[in-house]
Amino acid sequence: MTLSAGRFGLSAAMTTPFHANGALDLSRLADHARWCLANGCASVTVFGTTGEGVSIGTSGREQVLGALAAAGIKGENVVYCIAASSIHEAVVQGRMAAEFDCRSLLLTPPFYFKGVNDDGVFSWFAAVLQKLGSAACNVILYNIPSVTQVSLSVELIQRLKHEFPGVIEGVKDSSGDWSYTQRLLAAHGDLAVLIGDERYLAEGVRRGGQGAISGLANICPEILGPLAMNGQDDQRINRLVDEVLKYPVVPAVKALLTRRTGEEAWLNVRAPLVRLPVADVERLGTFYDDLFIDQAA
Repeated sequence: MTLSAGRFGLSAAMTTPFHANGALDLSRLADHARWCLANGCASVTVFGTTGEGVSIGTSGREQVLGALAAAGIKGENVVYCIAASSIHEAVVQGRMAAEFDCRSLLLTPPFYFKGVNDDGVFSWFAAVLQKLGSAACNVILYNIPSVTQVSLSVELIQRLKHEFPGVIEGVKDSSGDWSYTQRLLAAHGDLAVLIGDERYLAEGVRRGGQGAISGLANICPEILGPLAMNGQDDQRINRLVDEVLKYPVVPAVKALLTRRTGEEAWLNVRAPLVRLPVADVERLGTFYDDLFIDQAA
């Protein structure tokens, strides 16, 4: 499936709900995916950073895709994040996504070995893409060095784009480094550059970015939509990101989702993450209410 000629738009970097014992809460997951798609998201991204994807193995990933299919959610509305350090495991995940006919593959670099150079990272990506063959379609390279400790240089992206024409469709930039984002947009305007840090989203779109894969789209997609589609600033989003970054991000997003839904089950995370303390959940929820709910009243 080929990406639309228009903007990529807004994709929710979907959080994964768990039961208290760590098991996948598939019913809640399907309901949440439907809600995201009904409230302004063009797609949902599964198994990403916000979705605790590295904590979900092959069997769990199969269960998630099965739950989405049972809920009537088609692959064209799903971005699948590959998160693996071994070439073999990355290929297994990529083939699973292809069988579901996912809209795109969000491909994370190998994250275990540190201090690797562009040649090594290029060789890893090339091996994965070659082994995937025709299953390597609409690949979005995932730059999130704060987690992987691997930065995708502008030059590395050019090498991959040249070596695999028509395969590399975009880059998700979660570096939080605006100077890097500017270089990326200038050098790779032919790709779908997606802004991961919502504080830079509107400006990035005005400079040619095609949208975002956003953790906050779990909470307020209707507010993020104008930023992702029209480059329209909203300083409330900047303030919310600044506040969320005071906490461990994934539990904080789940705390906000608990606030929005009233469902405490959203606080559950898988080890090694831990849920936010009750006082922090309340503090973050109150901040969100003051920012959005009270102003709208």
